[in-house]
Amino acid sequence: MITIALSKGRIYKETLPLLAAADIVPTDDPDKSRKLILDTNHDDVKLVIIRATDVPTYVQFGAADLGVAGKDVLLEHGGEGLYEPLDLKIAKCKLMTAGLVDAKPRVSGRLRVATKFTNVAKRYFESRGEQIELIKLYGSMELGPIVGLSDLIVDVVDTGNTLKANGLKPVDHIADISSRLVVNKASMKMKHEKISAIIDQISAAVS
Repeated sequence: MITIALSKGRIYKETLPLLAAADIVPTDDPDKSRKLILDTNHDDVKLVIIRATDVPTYVQFGAADLGVAGKDVLLEHGGEGLYEPLDLKIAKCKLMTAGLVDAKPRVSGRLRVATKFTNVAKRYFESRGEQIELIKLYGSMELGPIVGLSDLIVDVVDTGNTLKANGLKPVDHIADISSRLVVNKASMKMKHEKISAIIDQISAAVS
């Protein structure tokens, strides 16, 4: 049995043609089905539909053999127990810091940074020799600077329209983001032939 972890939304939709290139086609639609494990055209291949942030954890601990996760999620997770054989070049965006367009420079005290990417933010500001106060948020990051909760946010930026609409601007570029194929290290050994074939077929489709 091969289990592939995916998240609903943009990544799922953009992964489907790549899976089709590996002759893996789901027989259920996650938008219409309440099932969390979807059947495919192969009895021994299943898709597990989970939150995007949980994909690396499912793959790390062997609950899924393969998964598709954004590089932002992988950077935050740390990538333990995973191989990352392929950049799928889908769901592209940037991980950036952002702040108010008319922000005044902070005179004293630590910079306050709101984000769900606390590990990434900590490493980034440490690399610049800056000490910060981290504020963990789970959504609507843009509100942080607007209501005075934080000086900056760290978040993924696609078009930048949401920032602009809320009086914010991108400040520093942290990383280019795209979705990656990840593989459980034990699965790669135990199911090497089947997983390698899937990787090769998807790789050819990406190219």
